[in-house]
Amino acid sequence: MTNLKYKLRHWISTLAIAALILPATLPLGSCSKSDAAIPEDVAERELLVSSEKVGTLSAATLKQLAVAYAGSFQSQIKYDVAIYKVSYRTTFQGRETEASGLVALPMNLTAAAPVLSVQHGTIFKHDEAPSAMSGGLTGFEVFASGGYITLIPDYLGFGASKNLLHPYYHQQSSGIAVVDMIKAAKSLYAQEGIADNGQLFLAGYSEGGYVTLAAQKEIETNPEHGLKITASGAGAGGYDLTSMLADVAAGKPYTYPAYLAYVLMSYNKTYEWNRPLTDFYQEPYATRLATMFNGQYSGSAINQQLTTQTEQLFAASFLEELRGSGEQALKKALQDNSFNNWVPQSPTRLYHGTADVIVPYDNSRQTYERMKAAGAPSLELIPVKNGTHSSSLIPMLTDLIPWMQSFETNP
Repeated sequence: MTNLKYKLRHWISTLAIAALILPATLPLGSCSKSDAAIPEDVAERELLVSSEKVGTLSAATLKQLAVAYAGSFQSQIKYDVAIYKVSYRTTFQGRETEASGLVALPMNLTAAAPVLSVQHGTIFKHDEAPSAMSGGLTGFEVFASGGYITLIPDYLGFGASKNLLHPYYHQQSSGIAVVDMIKAAKSLYAQEGIADNGQLFLAGYSEGGYVTLAAQKEIETNPEHGLKITASGAGAGGYDLTSMLADVAAGKPYTYPAYLAYVLMSYNKTYEWNRPLTDFYQEPYATRLATMFNGQYSGSAINQQLTTQTEQLFAASFLEELRGSGEQALKKALQDNSFNNWVPQSPTRLYHGTADVIVPYDNSRQTYERMKAAGAPSLELIPVKNGTHSSSLIPMLTDLIPWMQSFETNP
């Protein structure tokens, strides 16, 4: 029991806290193979590859574990939960790829249930992926105990696709991987005799907030998916990457440089730039980073090999290009992977701590104002007063859960 409680606390504090921490800065590219359309044969056939029951969690156990949520959600926990590890087909760079995640099913339901896809925050190590968690314990199983068919994607680059470098903050591939898991999971819970009630919720914090909006955009702009979102809640995501470039270009210190490296390493691979790391980093950091994104190192371990002083971390020529007219592929990619030209149509709430220095509150505020001005029909910004990146998750969930339940009682 103590071990389970530790794992849940660790997941919430390490993943959700440092979760989505936006790599405010670096290179993305313009167009790439990852923008290719979904192959028709993949889109039309069964997406679920395999499923394996990996454990069960009793409602009593989950009530005790809910202490990690400051006791806020104990009253929501009603059902024992069955945990399944799933593999499914998706696409990346125009090619079929196998991805994975967890599905948590409430047991002994007497009615059809809503579906919730919940997106986790930033992870670096392969053994931090949801499907790698012992017994499936991530902390998100509490939603299943409350009566939701709960989906917890690994993301590309983890689990079944760990041979890939995670395409960090790449909008389209992030969205498609979640959407395909939503579609693949239908086969699993149908096999288990569980019906969904037609409602679909999305939620995520930090990187998970970004991925949540990426999935929402994919669903809303591509009706061929056959999905309709009931409501979506996204917290502390870096939705406007272009606005976050300025601090890096200005050479301001950054307290968690591993996130900056993650974006740069990921986009260098995803967009097939394959540029030498010395184009971006000074030594000895370029050499160190070449071996640290293999899924074996944590974010803190990578931080220990870097510096928070961006003027010392990045190559002077790279910073000069960022400040001037250079690095056009990067700058265009930052625009392409921001949510500056999309307006959510489903009921959506954006949460953000006003004291967040990792992903500044203004990122959500400005995104909200732009979307409202562009005609978003049901969009709210929920500030978490004095909340930091690490302290705002629980207040978000405390507000999000009853909001989602309001749709259940008044579908």
